Parts: sequence; C-alpha cells; structure tokens
Amino acid sequence: MENLGIALAGLGVVLLAMTLLWLVSLALEDVSIVDPFWAPGFLLVTVTYLVLAPEPTPRSWLVVALVALWAARLGGHLLRRALHSGEDRRYAAMREAGGPRFSYVSLVTVFWLQALLLWLVSAPLFAAVTGSGPLGPWDLTGGFLFLLGLTLEAVADRQLEAFKARPENRGRVLDEGLWRYSRHPNYFGNAVLWWGAYVIAVGAGGAWTVFAPVLMTYLLVAVSGVTLLEEGMEARRPDYAAYVRRTSSFVPFPPRDPHGSSENR
Repeated sequence: MENLGIALAGLGVVLLAMTLLWLVSLALEDVSIVDPFWAPGFLLVTVTYLVLAPEPTPRSWLVVALVALWAARLGGHLLRRALHSGEDRRYAAMREAGGPRFSYVSLVTVFWLQALLLWLVSAPLFAAVTGSGPLGPWDLTGGFLFLLGLTLEAVADRQLEAFKARPENRGRVLDEGLWRYSRHPNYFGNAVLWWGAYVIAVGAGGAWTVFAPVLMTYLLVAVSGVTLLEEGMEARRPDYAAYVRRTSSFVPFPPRDPHGSSENR
C-alpha cells in the first residue's frame, strides 16, 4: 500500500505540473510547450519517487542520474526547436480542427493525456527507485542500454539539426549518418533507452513493468512518432518515396536497393 501511495503521488505531481503548463500555453497560445517538458517531466516524477521512497538505494540514485542526463539533453533540444519554430504543425492542425474551444479542451486531450502516458511509461523508474537489492548485472546491462539509446538519440538529433541548418537542403531528405540506416534513428534510440530502464527495473524486482517499454515503443512507431511524422512527407519532400523504399523505418538496417537487396557500399 505504501508503494501504491508513492506511485499515485507521482501521478498527482505530474498532473499538477501539466496543468500549470497548460495555463502558460493559454497565455502563449502555443500548445507546443508541452513537448520540451516531456523529458523533464520524467525527471520530476522520478525525483518524486526518490523523495518518497522509504530507503533510497544506489540503484535509486543511478536511475535519477540517468534520467537527469537524458532530460537535460532532450528537454534542451526540444526547447531550442520550439523557440525557433512556433507551434508544431501537429498541434496547429488540432487547434484548427478543434475550433475556438481547443485551448480549453487541450487541457484534457494534450496535457492531461501526456501526463497519464508519462506516468505509465515511468513505471520502470518507479520500480527501480523504490525497489531493493544491491546493484548487479541487470543494472550494468540496463545502464549500458540506456546510455546507448541516449547517444543514438542525441547523435541523430544533432545530424538532423545540422542538415536543416543548411539552406541548400531545404526540401531535401537527410540520408546520411544514422539516417542512412533508419528513417527515425532518434526514435529508435529513445526506444532502446526505455528498454534499458526496464532492464534496470528487472534487477529491482520490477519485471511487471514490461508494459511501459512496450507502450513507449508502440507510441514511437504507430502513434505520435513514425506514423504521424511521415503523413504528407512525400508531398513536402519529392525524394522521400525513394528514401522510404531503401531505408528501414525504425530499426537500423543497411540500405536496400529498389529491388529489395542490401546495398554494398
């Protein structure tokens, strides 16, 4: 029951934070501010678990450190992008479809929904921070996967940012670096990261939290990630159809030729 109270406290904290963020979005008329908070929101809920945990362990501090590193990197990246780009086209489309009431409906459909998803995905963090037992092979393996995923995500984001910064690339498709092997290597890195968090949780007796990385991977592939971002991409970038034919959508693989075999180069 004590752990249930800690978990529900985490939900309450993130709901409150998202509600305050929604109030800011009303003043700015920009729902996109929810995106830069996504990663820091995980840090907030993880610290909540740490503060309320009866006996924090070295594993607890390891998880907080890993999440803090990821939150600072991804949160800063998304904040810089939001400051230069205005409201994301996905939210702009939702605003147009929702009409005058969207600003208020967005509290539930955007901010509280993301708060709930954040809380559910953070289940391995909860299990790892509040669990017991010494550090061991599960933690070493999970920590490696977490850092590997973070690195893939960061490198892919940096490559895309540098590509977009060059005016001559406007309307072109990035098919170099990590993007030569996956159309969404940053999302793949994020999935690896969450599976790493789950492996750490297993070491603390949290094997039951497997639903969290499964949910996160599903969101990245089929909901808010790959599927949503690729809608209308071919119309905006003429070369994208050919890129799709030769490049894996998610998991990195060697590029294919138009007939489906791997390129040898």
